[in-house]
Amino acid sequence: MNALISLYDALVSIDVPAEKARAVVDAMERDMAAILATKADIELLRRDVEGVRLAAKSDIELLRRDLEGVRTAAKTDAEMLRASAKSDAEMLRASMTIRLGSMLVVAIGVLFAALTLTLRWVIR
Repeated sequence: MNALISLYDALVSIDVPAEKARAVVDAMERDMAAILATKADIELLRRDVEGVRLAAKSDIELLRRDLEGVRTAAKTDAEMLRASAKSDAEMLRASMTIRLGSMLVVAIGVLFAALTLTLRWVIR
């Protein structure tokens, strides 16, 4: 405000009419209010930026925790899937062993039956 009074005084001292000097000072005051930032404006902006920084930091921390939870859940799911696949493979292995053994018993039975029939036919 002191600068505007000094400007007014300087304009009047060089014979600028008072109403024109007043118009210049008013225009400058409007421009200064619209364009220039005050210390209070800068302090408010600094606080706002600090608030945004803290909020972003908090959000990043929450995301980090969520990501850790997702990673843990994925790891648990993978372990469960691995155990299930291992169990299924064991069951399949046992089933295949039983089937192969059954086929072997049937094949040997058919072979002995054929051999018995062949021997009976030869003996007759």
